[in-house]
Amino acid sequence: MKKHLILLLLALVTAGKTFAQLDAQAKTILSQVSQKYKAYNLIKTDFTFSLDNPQAGVKDSQSGSLIAKPKTGKFKVTINGKGNAINQEITSDGKNQWTYLKKDNEVQVNEVDKSGEGLNPAQIFTIYEKGFKYLYTGDQKLNGKLCQVIDLSPTDAKRNIFKVRLFIDKAQKQIYSATIFDKSGSRITYTLKSFNTNLNLPESTFTFDAKAHPGVEVVDLR
Repeated sequence: MKKHLILLLLALVTAGKTFAQLDAQAKTILSQVSQKYKAYNLIKTDFTFSLDNPQAGVKDSQSGSLIAKPKTGKFKVTINGKGNAINQEITSDGKNQWTYLKKDNEVQVNEVDKSGEGLNPAQIFTIYEKGFKYLYTGDQKLNGKLCQVIDLSPTDAKRNIFKVRLFIDKAQKQIYSATIFDKSGSRITYTLKSFNTNLNLPESTFTFDAKAHPGVEVVDLR
């Protein structure tokens, strides 16, 4: 009996050390990704966005682009509909956020959500920094790219999101894909198709210009 107990304790200690090592490795990988991202003055990436919820019978895929200034938290996300026509825009100057719905010709104005509950592509690069535990699960090929796979789980069990799986391009040290799992059964996946840092855009890119959208209804929720 004592022998079995000792073996069990050894197994638990070994497992604990393994998980600690995996957590440390995950932190090292994520830190490299974050440091590289924040070193850029400006980036632009094109992505695909897919939503899959088998329980609700929902399956959809769209394309979009992200322009971001990592050092200031400014960004602009554009999500396209059919024929690459603009369907939605999310713009932020780092303090305020404008969500424009083209179909309704309406823009909602909010303060920037820093809780991490409402994720968009601009937050994927630094999501791990607050409110998540992380675990490196090994290397895996995705669409021909060798990726390091890291699972994030929220420290707050009450959050709607229960897991985020990151695929990090091992050679480039950049996030290639992120899948968000929530308690409703939805699975949202962002896959980055390009990464351009050789851009020069005006500051007006990161504010919403109501004059450029005649008749737009502004709903200020701040």
